[in-house]
Amino acid sequence: MVQHTALLDASFAALSDPTRRGVLEQLGRSDASITDLAQRFHMTLTGMKKHVSVLEAAGLVVTKKVGRVRTCKLGRRQMAEEAAWIERYQQLWAARFEALDEIVEELKQQEKTDERDAK
Repeated sequence: MVQHTALLDASFAALSDPTRRGVLEQLGRSDASITDLAQRFHMTLTGMKKHVSVLEAAGLVVTKKVGRVRTCKLGRRQMAEEAAWIERYQQLWAARFEALDEIVEELKQQEKTDERDAK
């Protein structure tokens, strides 16, 4: 459970940054070197290395160094645990909104009944 929570924390922390989400989108299209990613996102090599290391720590990206080039690609994790966590809350909120809709409908019906009785 602790490892599971730590993994979720690392994933959501990694996904909280728009640059890191952009890197994941880019890597979903094709593998790229850190230099290429830095150029695409108009940032320094050092800055991009930090973003990639956060994504790598979350297991969302893997890197491999060949010669002087470090290439990044999507990790094997497919964020299934994160999606399941979000889905649980989505279901909870859907049930709450459905209950709210029922209350609103009952109030509308009561209002119509009160208007007819007042006439």
